[in-house]
Parts: sequence; structure tokens; C-alpha cells
Amino acid sequence: MKWEGNRESDNVEDRRGEDGGGGGGFGFGGRSIGLGTVAVALVASYFLGINPLTMLNLLSGGGSPAPVQQQAPSHKPSPNDQMARFVSTVLADTEDTWGQIFASNGKQYVRPKLVLFSGSTPTACGTGQTATGPFYCPGDQKVYIDLSFYELMKQRFKVSGNFAQAYVIAHEVGHHVQHLMGISDKVDAARRNATEKQANAMSVRLELQADCFAGVWAYHANQARHILEEGDIEDALNAASAIGDDALQRQARGVVVPDSFTHGSSAQRVTWFKRGISEGKVSACNTFAAKEL
Repeated sequence: MKWEGNRESDNVEDRRGEDGGGGGGFGFGGRSIGLGTVAVALVASYFLGINPLTMLNLLSGGGSPAPVQQQAPSHKPSPNDQMARFVSTVLADTEDTWGQIFASNGKQYVRPKLVLFSGSTPTACGTGQTATGPFYCPGDQKVYIDLSFYELMKQRFKVSGNFAQAYVIAHEVGHHVQHLMGISDKVDAARRNATEKQANAMSVRLELQADCFAGVWAYHANQARHILEEGDIEDALNAASAIGDDALQRQARGVVVPDSFTHGSSAQRVTWFKRGISEGKVSACNTFAAKEL
């Protein structure tokens, strides 16, 4: 992926090193959670439909996450931090792409913040944790990521490459776009009156649409700035496939339970990302109208 020399976003907060967390496990509520606990939380989220963040908090002895008002200390990333420069550039690229798309439809795009953290950090959606992976919080319109997740992608999922890493950011920004469009609020309202199976199915459609939106970003970014290099799309597709619900469940327990899917199967995630990157249209990403996912 060609990214060096492109504009870097100013909407990046660096909170790394502010939590005082130590090695060996993932800090949570002042306690350390080992990988075994994380695995239990992830499996529980798959089979019980519980948010991993909530499950981790319960397993660590805390209650359900409550909105946190206190802002963690933050600063701008060092200009010598290559990975921070990379994610800042990807964020800037999403800003340019979605800004133009919104403007072409007579709307104004509100740029999200990207927060770099390590261990844990307060958010408007509760305490964010390394163990939950990258996530978007609509309460403060911020994308949160511990950059060590990229190392996990390499080690656990055998996925590497800058464009695969950019896909992760673009997917979370896709959730921000859904928030601005009012889609996620409608889904949340519908989920409250649905059965667990129905709620999971709605979550799948929301996540697949975010994958498609990531593809729409890639389409327009490549048209405008020629960012794609040979093998980039394959890297992103590998990432989408590796984090499909069926692949994760099979890896965790050796059993796949489709009714518990919340993000979509590997094949579905690949399909919708490919649709976005091939068509480049927001209208192509209406997963809620699709009969077949």
C-alpha cells in the first residue's frame, strides 16, 4: 500500500503509556487478565451473544461497563513513530473519501477521532480494553485501537500487510459512517425488541455493511491517490476471512454455531468487502435489503 507522503490527520489522540499497565496480561479495572480469561470472554460472546467488553468486565470482578466521563491524558503521536504515522495517514484518507461522498449528497461529514491506547482507556462506552480489539464508540465518536492488535493479526491469524491493517481502521470508520447516517441507532432500537437470534442477525448485517463501507473507502482512495499495490486486496480479503465468526468459533472451540454469529461468516465478510471495493457506491452496501448475505 502506498501511503508515505500522503496527508496525516490531526484527529489522532495518543494515550499510550498513560495507564501504567504492566506485562503478562491485559489490564482491566486495576486487575490483570490473562489470555485464558480473554479466550473465555470471546467464546462467551460468540455463544451467548454478550459483548466481549461486558464479559471481560464481569470475569474480572467488575460490573457492566458504565459510561466514563473522565478524559484520559492524550497528546499527538511522535513524528518518528512510523506506525502512528501510518494510522494517521489512513484516517486522513478516510476523512477525504467520506468527506467527498457526504458532500456529493449535500451532507457534512463529521470527522471521528482515532485514539491510540495501550492496556485500557476510558471511553463514553465504558472502559476500552486491548483484549476487545479495535472498536468504535458512538458516544464520543471515536475509534479506539491498541496497535499491538496488528501483531496479534500476524501471530494468531497469519495476516499481515499495510492494506490489511488499513482495512481494520476503515471498518471501524464504517461504523462511524453508520452512526452519522442514523443506521446504527435504528438497529440498536430494533435489537431491543428482538429475540437473541434476531438481534444477532441484525448485528451481522450492521458489521457486513461496515465491511462494505471499508471497501467503498478503498475504491475511492485508490481512484484519487493510487494507494493500492499488487497483493493489497488479497491481504485485506485474508483479514476479512480470518475474522469471520465461523473461523473464530472453529479456532476457539472447534464448533460453529451460526445463530450466534454477530459479525458474519468469513465468506460473507469477503463478499461485502469485495462489493464495496468493486462498486464504490454506498448504495451497494445495503445489507439490510439483501435477501442473501
